Amino acid sequence: MAQINSTVGDLKGNIEKIKKYLEEAEELGADLVAFPEMAVTGYPPQDLLYEKAFVDENKKALEDMISSNDAEIVGVVGFVDFDDARNLYNAAAIFKGDEIVGTVYKTLLHAYDVFDENRYFKSAKEENIRPVKVEIDGKEVSLGVEICEDLWGDEYEIKVTDLLAERGADLIVNISASPFYVGKRLERERLLKKKAAKNKVPIFYVNLVGGQDELVFDGQSLAVDALGNLIAFAKQFEEDLVVVDIDLENGVAPKVNPPPYNREEEMFNALVLGIRDYFRKTGFKKAVIGMSGGIDSSLAACIAVEALGKENIIGVFMPSRFTSEHSKADAERLAKNLGICFVQFSIEGIMESYRRTLEEPLEKIRRHFGISKDRDDPVADENIQPRIRGNCLMDISNRLKDLKILVLNTGNKTELALGYCTLYGDMTGGIGVLGDVSKTDVYRLAEYVNRKAGREIIPENVFKKRPSAELRENQYDPFDYSIVSPLVDEIVENRRSKEELIRMGYPREAVEDVYRRIRRAEYKRRQAPPCIKVTKKAFGIEWKMPIVNKYEG
Repeated sequence: MAQINSTVGDLKGNIEKIKKYLEEAEELGADLVAFPEMAVTGYPPQDLLYEKAFVDENKKALEDMISSNDAEIVGVVGFVDFDDARNLYNAAAIFKGDEIVGTVYKTLLHAYDVFDENRYFKSAKEENIRPVKVEIDGKEVSLGVEICEDLWGDEYEIKVTDLLAERGADLIVNISASPFYVGKRLERERLLKKKAAKNKVPIFYVNLVGGQDELVFDGQSLAVDALGNLIAFAKQFEEDLVVVDIDLENGVAPKVNPPPYNREEEMFNALVLGIRDYFRKTGFKKAVIGMSGGIDSSLAACIAVEALGKENIIGVFMPSRFTSEHSKADAERLAKNLGICFVQFSIEGIMESYRRTLEEPLEKIRRHFGISKDRDDPVADENIQPRIRGNCLMDISNRLKDLKILVLNTGNKTELALGYCTLYGDMTGGIGVLGDVSKTDVYRLAEYVNRKAGREIIPENVFKKRPSAELRENQYDPFDYSIVSPLVDEIVENRRSKEELIRMGYPREAVEDVYRRIRRAEYKRRQAPPCIKVTKKAFGIEWKMPIVNKYEG
């Protein structure tokens, strides 16, 4: 099981990686090696699939690799195929030596959440779902090959795994590009064990690993034997090559125990991989992050250091007259604990410059429309502060071009859902670290950071103080996060109705308020940076709600 980290569009680099793992698998004595779904193109290629040259080059790159291959091992590699009518197929090539012995097309195409495969691909026909005959160690083996969703057939009329078993498969290989969300590993284990035991056939599940835009692929490839016992388990969030010996006569192998499950650990590591690969694959080298002394920016800084190294992180503290001394102390202490570059400067002078510059044009507009200054919204004075900070971070990023700096956004999912954020201010950034992490999980992950380090990284005061944006005197966040954070998750991730939530025990007033805020904030989220997906439903690629929306819920 060759669990590799492909990069979308890097056909040459992906092929080189496939060749490297192919050779290594043969050196280790393997008879068969399988690579993830669309290993050649990277996943998901999205509208690159509309570019004819890209599709042609992906197929030619694979064919050239196979034609020059002198390894005798059987290989299974995901790529994009097409027929004479230019219909596209999510495909797997099965080859031995320099010969392709079979090509399999994906049958069940995703059309939910982050997936949109019906937009690009045609499905395999049911009558063509058959094992491919391959020679292994002088014997003919019926190799059942399926692609990702083909395994998850319970909701479909066509049961690909069952059909492959019925039609004589000695073993089944599922090549996959299955995005991570918290707890998905446990779902996969249950499904594979059930499918293998039901059909009395071993199943090898080979998953992609790595970050791609908002998505994280966790790897964790695994294998189960014909009894439904776990016989192999690959690393999480790392490339891996797992060799499994199995007796195909009876379809069994020695059992293994999976690693212990830790929710906060896997969520933290997913965010780290997502940030690391986003930087690595886009060419950015360093990150600049606004540090407020609060829990969100503190956690985001810790994740950034883990992903990129302390030498590549710049922390910036930008107080106004409303900023507390404890915020300054907490930000400074965190930066010292992390060992990062840390700079600070006041934004008071910039704020005053804004006021002076806009005073005359604002008054001219008031006179024109016959309104008085006492009708001005005081929130404008609050919002100008995060906008100044966002502009300063962007200027640092733009100006120091040799450092290849990207601004990291630190807003969390709960705030993004409620619209408790400022456009072009604290929503600034090239990638959102915590945009799919609820406020509740922000605290849990922050505690995990200190627990993992065995010492205080995030200062204790950061956990204790009442959340505040510190944009005016005595301002605090206007929410009870112990109620609002799980309420947002129920609405966004589980799509609960108002009446369901009230029956679950949430206060009606809170339900009405949160629903209203989520609906009203859609226009903001459309302008937010992409964020690393770690839950079942993240804003961004899989959240498709209209901005104009009068439905009350």
